Amino acid sequence: MEADLNIQEVNAMPRIGDNAPDFEAVTTTGKIKFSEFAIDKWVIMFSHPADFTPVCTTELTGFAKRKGEFDALNTQLLGLSIDSIHSHLGWVQNVRENTGVYFDFPIIADIDMKVAKLYGMLQPNESETAAVRAVFFIDPKKKIRLVMYYPLNVGRNMNEILRSLEALQISDKHKVAMPLDWKKGDKVIVGPPKTLDELNARLADDSVEKVDWYLAMKNI
Repeated sequence: MEADLNIQEVNAMPRIGDNAPDFEAVTTTGKIKFSEFAIDKWVIMFSHPADFTPVCTTELTGFAKRKGEFDALNTQLLGLSIDSIHSHLGWVQNVRENTGVYFDFPIIADIDMKVAKLYGMLQPNESETAAVRAVFFIDPKKKIRLVMYYPLNVGRNMNEILRSLEALQISDKHKVAMPLDWKKGDKVIVGPPKTLDELNARLADDSVEKVDWYLAMKNI
């Protein structure tokens, strides 16, 4: 029975392409309703296992220090853990006093685990009471575009989060794809031909770098 329940929970987890589940929550910057939150912006929603813990402190410090880069990408940060609002506030102040870094983005106080369960942030084989390190990339239409999961004992890579966010935004804007290890400024992949006419046009196109007819790249 327990295994069946776990399978049902996994199957119910939001997936890439799904609409982000709506919710209301208390945060360190006030109450929010997610469907009305960060209108016309991308959202990076990320969970951490617990306040006042070492890895989580390094991670949220990283988000705070690079918040300007997320702002420049029209992106709102939204944290979450299964802690009370008083714990969140105490932790924010503790880190500010000890390091000078201020977590001024909203952090959800998910003490009833409602949001964590809604987004599959609880992984029973890892912990039933602490959220794993999940990252949801949610576009301005409130659609989930990318999901990352890390275990409790491994911190995230901030460069990869920002790289992935930029890749999604540039792909949307230019209708292109990104190759292995792509970073901003690198060539992008243009879509393969779908008809014989498009194939012949591709073969004659000197504006793209052709590895073969189906794999062509260009600068944007």
